Amino acid sequence: MIIKPKIRGFICTTAHPVGCARHVAEQIEYVQSQGLVANGPKKVLVIGASTGYGLASRITAAFACGAATIGVFFEKSADAKRTATAGWYNSAAFEEAAHKAGLYAKSFNGDAFSDDMRRVVCEAIKKDLGQVDCVIYSLASPRRTDPKTGEVYKSVLKPKGKPYTNKSIDFESNTVTSVTLESAQEEEIRQTIKVMGGEDWQLWIEALAEQNLLAPNAVTVAYSYIGPDVTTPVYRNGTIGAAKDDLEVTAHRLDERMKKVGGRAVVSVNKALVTQSSSAIPFIPLYFVLLMKVMKVKGVHEDCIHQIYRLMAQRLYNNRPLDQVPTDPQGRVRVDDYEMREDVQSEVGKLWEIVANENLSQIADVQGYNSDFLKLFGFGLKGVDYEADVPTDVPIAGLS
Repeated sequence: MIIKPKIRGFICTTAHPVGCARHVAEQIEYVQSQGLVANGPKKVLVIGASTGYGLASRITAAFACGAATIGVFFEKSADAKRTATAGWYNSAAFEEAAHKAGLYAKSFNGDAFSDDMRRVVCEAIKKDLGQVDCVIYSLASPRRTDPKTGEVYKSVLKPKGKPYTNKSIDFESNTVTSVTLESAQEEEIRQTIKVMGGEDWQLWIEALAEQNLLAPNAVTVAYSYIGPDVTTPVYRNGTIGAAKDDLEVTAHRLDERMKKVGGRAVVSVNKALVTQSSSAIPFIPLYFVLLMKVMKVKGVHEDCIHQIYRLMAQRLYNNRPLDQVPTDPQGRVRVDDYEMREDVQSEVGKLWEIVANENLSQIADVQGYNSDFLKLFGFGLKGVDYEADVPTDVPIAGLS
């Protein structure tokens, strides 16, 4: 099949297997160029391992720490009419590279929220690794089925209290628009917390701990975001923010538990980036194209792989005692520090006030955003022949 990008809304419905493999290879090459992380983890479970920060975590653990990795995700393989999802191709490419490097890598594809998935993953850890010393929680999903009750929870992207109107961007027409989001009902807030809060993370840690599968000094990390004032009403003070607050409360609870065996549980606050999930949030993409422009000019722009390598090399490991992991007053690890620098935020704030259709292409990096978005699905990578007829049915070698 000759594969071209097909954009629908904020997603691309096709993915290019060779392009995804090249994107994974570029990330591997980056972490290898940075050098090994001293005292890094050696047996790592990544929950939500196929795209974005989760994929970058698996790559960094394997190729900067020499770790055996188990990845959990929910992706779709190819069929006669459709390509596989990008996460499927990413995972296939990662496993091929890991196995060539002599690294253990096994993947599980299915509902990461289910007790069945926890059971089979725990069995694999017990059989193959004995224990894990790092658990990365990087799930992003619009819905979750409660493993105990069977209730299906659905998340929403809404402000709390009152409707919110602000600028956004329409990438189909590359124009600045105005978007109004209605305020969330209490039930919508509750369900969003159930999907995106800390409950499932805690269930994973409890399942591992009950079977003695967490090594002494094990670390578990969940990813979050705070962002600037302009996105606060819909993000940090909205339904997602309520879920992130719950995630942080869970982190404090788990941290007390992990400290008893010399470990840690922390939330890492990462920077705004082009990901499949962030593209769906109104206002965030416009903020990001302005941020991207400013950070590139200042020489501090980072992608997922740069962020996660820095998290492991400068925050969590590199011979740093776990009780000395640097956190903010709320106990969060911050690798959004470049984004939240006063000079960066001041400049972005000024651009936000003046951005309009007439100056969008001059003051915002729309082209960079579009390029990064397509790369998520394997398009626009150097050295890939996009006119070639390529097989779409690519196996994941270590899939269980």
